[in-house]
Amino acid sequence: MQKLLLGLLTILVISGCGNKKEPDVSAIKIDLQAQRFEKDFFAMDTLQLDAGLQKLHEKYPGFLQDFLFNILALPAQPDSTNAVKKDVTSFIRSYKPVEDSAEQIFKNFTLVAAEIEDGLKHVKYYFPQYKIPKKVITFIGPINSYGNIITTDAIAIGLQLYMGENYSLYQSEAGQQLYPLYISKRFAPPYIAAGCIKNIISDMFPDNSAGRPLVEQMIEAGKRLYVLDRLMPKTADTIKTGYTRLQLAGSYANEAFIWSFFLQNDLLFLNDPAITKDYMTDGPKTAVIGESSPGFIGQFVGWQIVKKWKASNDKISLAELMNTNPKKIFEEAKYKPK
Repeated sequence: MQKLLLGLLTILVISGCGNKKEPDVSAIKIDLQAQRFEKDFFAMDTLQLDAGLQKLHEKYPGFLQDFLFNILALPAQPDSTNAVKKDVTSFIRSYKPVEDSAEQIFKNFTLVAAEIEDGLKHVKYYFPQYKIPKKVITFIGPINSYGNIITTDAIAIGLQLYMGENYSLYQSEAGQQLYPLYISKRFAPPYIAAGCIKNIISDMFPDNSAGRPLVEQMIEAGKRLYVLDRLMPKTADTIKTGYTRLQLAGSYANEAFIWSFFLQNDLLFLNDPAITKDYMTDGPKTAVIGESSPGFIGQFVGWQIVKKWKASNDKISLAELMNTNPKKIFEEAKYKPK
């Protein structure tokens, strides 16, 4: 019977929550201009870099500076022109195979763009004062750089971190040192839109929960997951949480046990980073809870507490939720899973 229940729960998790209240955003207009920076960048003649960089500056005002000095992390001193040229040339030669491989992402990129656009419509619905980006810019940066960033007027997507979990660069020794399998399994196009919308949530509400008691850190993470769920109601919870299907289903099936673990070990009000990191950072599992548990289990617990609290405060807007003291949410939710 337990296996049957877990199987049914897994189906529910995979299919999404059909009872979510989804607003009608069809009338909201989002005009996104798509630009492929990586195509123009890698097409430059490395023997004529001055002219090539000038053209990029004209076509991508602002973003070229972000790319060179924030993403490539090149020296920004006025006397470093030759060093910049040398580093740009070296990067083009080293990452041209990545740029070639990135074409496979664009076979279904219209679906990704549509998911981003739908997420932005929901952002506009729930947070009308937020300035929606006007562009989606794709780029290829170093493997140890950003998967996506928000610039002054664009969402920029680093394709080097969305090439598919089996991409050779991720499977290499250097790749695995940077990104173990539990991370690189998410380096695929279905995770692009969720990464972008997560970034927008962080842009609106910077996370200042470090140093707070563990339960407050969990609730802050839960708030973000709750908001992400509302902004992307059609996206699978596995994508939004980063958990596998079995990990997510198992978390629901063992929700009472997980909560009991925190209570019995007096963890809720600890703020020692050496301890809280076990529950608030990514990992292949939360070892102290069980081999099959997901890492970052704190976001799941916080999410459930926030859902419990929000059910009794349905008229509270998402902006008000994000600005509500997590201690207040914890005390009023009276969370006690069975």
